[in-house]
Amino acid sequence: MAEFAFMIHPLDHNDYLRKFPYLRFFPEQLVERVFRLAPPIKVSEITGVVSPYAQTRGWFVSCPLTAAQMVSLPEQFVLNKIIAAGRLAEKLGARILGLGAFTSVVGDAGITVAKNLRIAVTTGNSYTVATAIEGTKKAAELMGYDLKKAHVAVLGATGSIGKVCAKLLAREVKNMTLVARDKAKLEDVAARILYDSGLAVHITADVRAALRSAQIIIAVTSAVDTIIGPQDLQPGAIVCDVSRPRNVSRQVAEERDDVLVVEGGVVEVPGDVDFHFNFGFPPRMAYACMAETMILALENRLENFSLGRDITLEQVEEISALAKKHGFKLAGLRSFERAIDLGQIEQIRRRAEARRLKEAL
Repeated sequence: MAEFAFMIHPLDHNDYLRKFPYLRFFPEQLVERVFRLAPPIKVSEITGVVSPYAQTRGWFVSCPLTAAQMVSLPEQFVLNKIIAAGRLAEKLGARILGLGAFTSVVGDAGITVAKNLRIAVTTGNSYTVATAIEGTKKAAELMGYDLKKAHVAVLGATGSIGKVCAKLLAREVKNMTLVARDKAKLEDVAARILYDSGLAVHITADVRAALRSAQIIIAVTSAVDTIIGPQDLQPGAIVCDVSRPRNVSRQVAEERDDVLVVEGGVVEVPGDVDFHFNFGFPPRMAYACMAETMILALENRLENFSLGRDITLEQVEEISALAKKHGFKLAGLRSFERAIDLGQIEQIRRRAEARRLKEAL
């Protein structure tokens, strides 16, 4: 049985308080300074991952830096902290390590980490792409959109996940806008899509303009703070939010009952899995990046998989096939940590139609 580990980290200061409530009596800057110097820790053991063909177990290991620290601190310092957590995974007996949240973004997206460890490494991005696209298509179908006629926007289109999402969607859509800060990188992605699929996509750094014109949005940026607010979306818009921390503000759920926000990359794990750690999901649910690590362990594929900024379509297709083989599947549609059913989606659709009609008058 090949065992695995998955690296997590506190997204913000509140994650420290959830684990250690007494820290609320100390200044936030002091707490973050202390944890910046803290060693990696084993968070919990993961048991009960059983497919029709194999079984595995693993561990959550934590790098103690927040998302903001990973962005603001010197890159080499952050990489050293991630590598130290990877070495803890090695000591626990893991044969493959998954990088979660910002640990998969820092530096060269896992390549340097893999070079400094004796075990295989993956970011989980290939299966994240597969499930994000699957969830987006399902949401579009339920909201009554024809992908060929809808305007699709990809936020974070120059990142490893956003780039592949855009390439996959370019096979099916006719109107797509790619959004990112780096114009040169956007032009490169647009040129590749034109060469591969014949689709001429729009590119922009103007997030607000792109959001207001799109019916379907995939958000995969590495922003530390939310970038999509209630005022940014048109009635009936669908947002598949793959980012952690979230790109979509919780205010959207509170103020816009005519748009559909779904979580990208949430899957059901086969077996009676117990994470021995509460990260906000119902039993047997996990992020797709976690699931990719489990899938590779079950398949005994102890090799570097989704690393760097250039995930291929072939990798996405391969991990999708392995996921189906081992019984992993999309966990329905979820919105802000809650399952959303067909009746709720139909209500959103009707409210959107009513609002569009009102605005047209």
